[in-house]
Amino acid sequence: MSQATVEDASQPPESLPSLAVATSETARQRRKIAALEEKLLVLESGHAVKQRETNYYMSKGRAIRRIVTLFDNIEDLICENDRRCDLNGEDADVTIDQDRLQTGYIALNRALPWLHSKASDMENEDCRLMIKKLRQGADAARADDTSKLKSLVADWINRELKPDPPVNSEDKYYRGFINDACGKLLCPTELDWNSPTVRAGIRDRADGYIVTEMSWPAFTYEKYAADLDDLEKGLFKSTLLLQAFKAIFTSPSSAREVAGDGDAANVIEANRRAKQDHPGKKVKTHLRFALSSVTSWRSVDGDFDYILFWQNIVDFFERPPGRTAKRNVKRLLAWWTRKVFGTSRRAELSDGAKAKMSVNALARQRAELDDADFDSE
Repeated sequence: MSQATVEDASQPPESLPSLAVATSETARQRRKIAALEEKLLVLESGHAVKQRETNYYMSKGRAIRRIVTLFDNIEDLICENDRRCDLNGEDADVTIDQDRLQTGYIALNRALPWLHSKASDMENEDCRLMIKKLRQGADAARADDTSKLKSLVADWINRELKPDPPVNSEDKYYRGFINDACGKLLCPTELDWNSPTVRAGIRDRADGYIVTEMSWPAFTYEKYAADLDDLEKGLFKSTLLLQAFKAIFTSPSSAREVAGDGDAANVIEANRRAKQDHPGKKVKTHLRFALSSVTSWRSVDGDFDYILFWQNIVDFFERPPGRTAKRNVKRLLAWWTRKVFGTSRRAELSDGAKAKMSVNALARQRAELDDADFDSE
């Protein structure tokens, strides 16, 4: 090794000759800034995509509490379906609760048809985040619906029943059984709210007057009264139920008119969201909550269990015990279709009536003018 080489090697790094080609410092700084801006753009783009996904999942999750299940967790629905897949068609004892979960999963898959395949392709962490956001959207929808009905229900009762004093639209503390109008609607249908003994017994929670989910409340019946010899007659046909359904699934203003009638099956087919909850299984639970004095959502109100009440409603529609009961449920669904979506008589129009309508009449006139011009040439 030469003396010069030894001397170069002994020099500190900063004293070695640079191989860099001198460039403008301003240009170098611009390039550094451009590189940083590009990195920031990539990061912001990824964040924006993540935010859009989050917003998408939360918006889609709103359907879950409205048309799938009011209380069950998404994870429980998925686990039950996985359990049945693992059985491979083998016979196994299935409980009613497991059947309810499986029915809920089928409804979930129908409401969010992309969920099954998307969850299968995701990493576990991403899948958990997706389900978390779906659940947040679901619970937010339930909170919005109960909040919406809080003031609307008071207005409907005051208009229809004209209580004195009227029901306060903002204060729920004075609803429930301490309020005569709300108490009349919440009263078990087998009891007579007009009796002072019944009112006192319910308010004191005396023996024989305990109100639980095992009684259909008066508000679920047409004209808020039942035929004790035929308890299915008029059940789920009350004006309040129709108003609550329309307020949530169509618009609050549409709830003012609930007298629609006719065969509108074609209309309901076009409204999948409303059809899937038809006739508003969860609306009945929300309406009961709106009439109560409970100020924040919870599953138990005194002796009344909202989860069991919800299950009783679901079982009424999805577990009819025989052919007659199935036929009655089908008729009730058809009744709701007419009442909610109104009359559609389009199919009844004759060809003669259609020909006289201005669109067809104008087309005919234009064709005649064209024929006349052709003949004159």
